[in-house]
Amino acid sequence: MERRNTGISRRRLLAAGATVAFTALTQPTQAQTITRNVSPYRAGLEGCAERASLAEQAIVRRHVRTLWGLRGKQLGALAWPSSLFDQALVKWCYWWQAQLLDCAVDAAQRDRTPERLDRVAALAEGIRARNLTGWTNRYYDDMAWLALALERADRLLGLRFGGALDDLRAALRSGWNPSVGAVPWRTGDHYYNTPAIGPTGIALARLGDLDRARQLAEFLHTRLRDPATDLILDGVHEPGGEVNRTVLTYCQGVAIGLETELAIHTGDSTHRDRARALIAATETHLTSAGVIAGSAADDSGLFMGILARYLAEAALSLDNSTAAAMVHASARAAWNNRAESNGLPLFGMNWSRPIALPHRPQAFAQLTTPTLSDNLSPDLSVQLSAWLLLEADHRLTLAGR
Repeated sequence: MERRNTGISRRRLLAAGATVAFTALTQPTQAQTITRNVSPYRAGLEGCAERASLAEQAIVRRHVRTLWGLRGKQLGALAWPSSLFDQALVKWCYWWQAQLLDCAVDAAQRDRTPERLDRVAALAEGIRARNLTGWTNRYYDDMAWLALALERADRLLGLRFGGALDDLRAALRSGWNPSVGAVPWRTGDHYYNTPAIGPTGIALARLGDLDRARQLAEFLHTRLRDPATDLILDGVHEPGGEVNRTVLTYCQGVAIGLETELAIHTGDSTHRDRARALIAATETHLTSAGVIAGSAADDSGLFMGILARYLAEAALSLDNSTAAAMVHASARAAWNNRAESNGLPLFGMNWSRPIALPHRPQAFAQLTTPTLSDNLSPDLSVQLSAWLLLEADHRLTLAGR
């Protein structure tokens, strides 16, 4: 699902000694020093709340900006450190902003303050303004992610945004192809993939369209489930039926989320059983010592956090202890392996490994894409993934799971 604007430059992180100062070819506003002198993981609810709050603060301070000087409208800069061009929010990635909004809802649910409620409202209005055409676009996964964030803002915080949910629900329903039994990746496309079908199904279930949500779950189970592993594959091209057999963590996340939602709303044990099987398969094939497998930067930076969100939903709604254990193990690993800059956390692309700060005498040489060996990326997506995880860890701990 690589759809991020191709004009976004890639960056490589450089280090010297025990700390690293990094910058960008696009002239960042300031270089930053990263250290590995970090405080240890603290158990208990207070520790969980502190970690989620620090992840929130890091993203708010480093990324969240006012959109084009418009009062009451904010978005997240896609990289940090960021150039003045980055901070002008010319570069646009709808689904990252929807995930940022959903994280802001998490934070307001965790600790409801006027500042957090204002931020949720400003991010939602920022998305609408920056999208230029209102709330909708031509990508069904984008619209589903925004519908999920706005539905939670309404249900959990009482924040409503006019006809936004009606517009998004109508757009999602309009994508239905009865001959295939699913929605495609985008309008006019012939690729039917889990990253669009999963969140669309969850959104429609929460918005009252259980029949359509059930059909989408059936499509994932019958057309995209790998019988050898029980994992959900990426997608299928229609007509022709050519399956993309890529296995991604967030595909499991949205499929678990959809089956969990249907189990809650229908009481049908089939959906509970499918969710349980997916969770078990995820633990077997996509974790290491219970920690969710790492991805990379760019769009894939969000994959682990999305899985963590829906594992937490399954743990809370279906009392699934395996799902809860994966979230807790991942939160501990992500925290213990983080770096810090100015006292705020900086998380890696792989939560199982520490962020590396190797000697590189050519500091400030030409920058390229960060590598998994560095385990550090300037992308907002990577930091959002960890924030998603830590909010999920807090919700589970608060519920005693």
